[in-house]
Amino acid sequence: MNKLIYLGILLFTLFSCKTASISTNNNTNSNTKITNDSGIIPYFKASGTEPFWSILISDDKIVYKTPEDSIFMPHSKPILAMDSNVKMYKIKTESAQFNIQISQKECVNQMSGEVSPYTVSVEFKKNAASKFEKIDGCGHYITDYRLHDIWVLEELNGEKANKENFNTILPLIEIYSNTNKFSGLLGCNRTNGAIFFEKGKLRFINIASTKMSCGENNKEPELIKALESVTTYSIGENRLILSNPSGKKIIFKKVD
Repeated sequence: MNKLIYLGILLFTLFSCKTASISTNNNTNSNTKITNDSGIIPYFKASGTEPFWSILISDDKIVYKTPEDSIFMPHSKPILAMDSNVKMYKIKTESAQFNIQISQKECVNQMSGEVSPYTVSVEFKKNAASKFEKIDGCGHYITDYRLHDIWVLEELNGEKANKENFNTILPLIEIYSNTNKFSGLLGCNRTNGAIFFEKGKLRFINIASTKMSCGENNKEPELIKALESVTTYSIGENRLILSNPSGKKIIFKKVD
């Protein structure tokens, strides 16, 4: 019931307020766990053509597939580059060796034209082979489905949130993990933007808001600044905890 009330407030405010117009993503389809015929829940997926191949990376397995074969490997902690967003997975099993490099660099599928945010290079050889083969493709992270919900502010910078600091209504956001966007209410103003997601990482980017005057004690600027500083998250007990290297910045509570 509370979720319906908050959703009604969100929709009413978004469509009735006659201040600056900000486009929002209205896709509220609920997300579910993304599984596949390999029986794993991946957090990263990559594929390539000529030859056709795909890689799925989950918390405990890495699966390399071609139309003719599937190779299941244990997950390996990636080696991180110091000066750029590049990760290298090095895996060696009884039957094969793989070096999988994921770089945050725009990649275009040569057949479909689809654009992905990551370029993937794979070197591999079966142990009987004398040298490595190299293939290239594109990939993307699969955003945590648990983020896809409506969240109301509970704590900001270590202090319990109260309505008096947000124009009589607690801020709330709705995250669309299937499109990596969010929208919501800051209390007085509307907001929307995008999220950047990698495994264990979450950032709120391209944040925009309307510009209504909200009173002297309004903490909307503090909330926006905290959102912009977030780098990691955790979810538990119906709470979304947003943090950065200095500690917890925001706690949201899931709307029942």
